[in-house]
Formats: sequence, C-alpha cells, structure tokens
Amino acid sequence: MVPAKILVSAGEASGDLYASQLVIAIRARAPETGFFGCAGPRLTAAGVCRVIDAGELSVVGLLEVVTHIPRIFRLYRRMVRVAAAERPDLAILTDSPDFHLRLATRLRRLGIPVVYLVAPQVWAWRKGRLRRMRRDLREVLCIFPFEEPFFRKHGVRARYIGHPLTRAIRPNCSKDEFFRKLSLDASRPLVVILPGSRVGEVERHLAALGEAARHLRASGAQLLLATPPGFSRRAPKAFFSERLRGSSIQVIEGETWDAIAHADLALAASGTVTMEAALLGTPMVTFYRVHPLSWRFGRFLVDVPFYSMVNLIAGRQVVPELIQDDLTGERLAAEANRLLRDAGARCRMKRDLAEVAAALATPEEAMECAARAVLEHLETR
Repeated sequence: MVPAKILVSAGEASGDLYASQLVIAIRARAPETGFFGCAGPRLTAAGVCRVIDAGELSVVGLLEVVTHIPRIFRLYRRMVRVAAAERPDLAILTDSPDFHLRLATRLRRLGIPVVYLVAPQVWAWRKGRLRRMRRDLREVLCIFPFEEPFFRKHGVRARYIGHPLTRAIRPNCSKDEFFRKLSLDASRPLVVILPGSRVGEVERHLAALGEAARHLRASGAQLLLATPPGFSRRAPKAFFSERLRGSSIQVIEGETWDAIAHADLALAASGTVTMEAALLGTPMVTFYRVHPLSWRFGRFLVDVPFYSMVNLIAGRQVVPELIQDDLTGERLAAEANRLLRDAGARCRMKRDLAEVAAALATPEEAMECAARAVLEHLETR
C-alpha cells in the first residue's frame, strides 16, 4: 500500500489516550504512515505533528461551550485550512462531537473520508446528530457493546471494537513502591480524588472536593488528587494551592492508574476515569457538576437512567452518583466514609465492577481491531 497521510484529532485527555493507541497500532502495521492534527501530550509522543493543542478544545456544558465559541471557531477554521492544504487520505476524529461532527462535514466536502473513534452519545441525547453521522462518517468505531446495534438500526455504519482500556490499563509500580515514592502511610486508608481532565470542570468540583477532603482527613484517611498528563500546562499557576488551601491533599500528575489501583476508594468525576476505576477494581463514588444554566436546560434532553457509564453498562446502580445539587462536600464524605467503614459493601462493589469489566472484554485488543478498520478504508481510497 502507498504510504498514507492521516489527520488525527482528539479534544480531551481520554481521546488523546485512545487516539494515540490507535496511531501506535496503525504504525505497527504501516510504518510509513504520517499523522498530523489536533493532539495532546500522548498523541504528540506517538509522533503526531501537532497543528492544534487538544487542551484548547477541552470544554463541556451548554453554556460553557457558548462562552468559548469564538476561540473554538478559530481552531475549527485552522483545522479546515490545514486539511485543505494537506489533503490527507483519511481523518480519524475522536470524541468531542460538537467540534468534530462539524469538522466531519467540511472534510467530507473536501473528499476526505472520516472514521470516528469513540461514538457520540446520541443514544443518550441529541439524536438529531444521527442524520449528520449517516451523511458524513465512513464508519463509527464503538467502545461500548450496546452502541453498534443502536447505530446500525439508525443507518450509521458502525463497528464494536471493544474498550481500549480493558487490556491496556495496569499500574506501573507496586503498592509498596508507590507509597514509598509519595511518602504515604500504609496503615491509613488512601482516597484518590479524580476531579476531571478539563480545567473548567475541575474548578467547578474543587470546593466540594476540598470540603470532603477535610471531613475524610478528620476520619483518618489520606488524600491524593490525580490529574492527567499535561493538566498543569493548561491550568493557571498555583491553581490547586489557591483552591485547596488547608485541605492537606497531595497533587500528582500523569500517575492516575497507579493512584487508582493502589487506593482504597476513588472519588471520580463522571467520565472515562470511572471506567478506569472499574477496570482496576477500585470502589468509587462518582460526581459531576455543570454550570446551573447548562443543567437547567440540558437535563431535559438527556434520556438515560444513570449518568455514570459504569451504571449504564451494569444496568443498575453499582456506584453512587452525586450530580449537580447533590454534589456537596458533606455528601461526598458521607458516601466515602460509608464505603471505607463497610468492608462488605466494598466487596460487593468490587464484584459488580468485575462484571462491568467482563462485559467489555473482547477476543481482540480494541486498537488492533480499530487499526485493521482504518487500513481497510485506506485500501479502498
């Protein structure tokens, strides 16, 4: 096959991780393939030429997106200009549907086929996007088993590849090594706080998390706050020290899997990190908060029984969810202390999380399947 040029775009930390795994898998099969696009630290490390920093697209919530529209539109126009100049053989767009579905339309008009990695959650809300997806996407690569039949039912070509984390996720060091490195006390329970990957969402969560941390510390727990790689580069200087003053939380970056794997409990913002905790078997309390106006208007558009993907896959409430007004430091600490004190409840949750992990298992590694799909499309160019 003639060496190909691929545009890759990922708008947040999880998309950067998944897309980087796909780039590595494609390169293993087709080493001469070139990549450029919207990249975070992992895609950049995988050899993608960065045109846009993925952190600049990292916005969530209806009102929050509106306030960032001028900046996001500038990034969109830059990506379209580069795509028109470079004329890639194919584009891989990952998550961030508000940006990427609009980009997919322009790419289709330029004659560039689009493969979408990590499906937009139109099964939960904004089903009107299905028409655009049918028209503009060559194929959607789904990471949850119920998505493929849903999309195929609505005329969107889709393929279930499995969840990218099921075989990839593992700690990098032992619990003893991790505790020694961070001067943690093995005799005290460890609670890891996972506030989100975007600066805006972390800021909305920190007041409640700081209050919960003070309650938990008084109960004898020790606290770690873990952020994804590159977070400190996007956050203002002294971001955590100013907001968590007096809470005795140790902040670490780029060691999330170790922190989750070796913690007794996680306080996890609803999103990819809850799947990471589930696959690592760590009990958790989930939470999320958006701007009040986003919540007021957006909640009527959502048609799912749970907000956490862990609970959606299980089909029942496995982990507690503290959403919007339910997210308070007192509620978080109460749920966390209940689990820390009740070994039986933690064991039951671990069993339930193991069921969720088993439901995501596939015979082939997810990104090997995805790479094969991408190369199939390249062969028909």
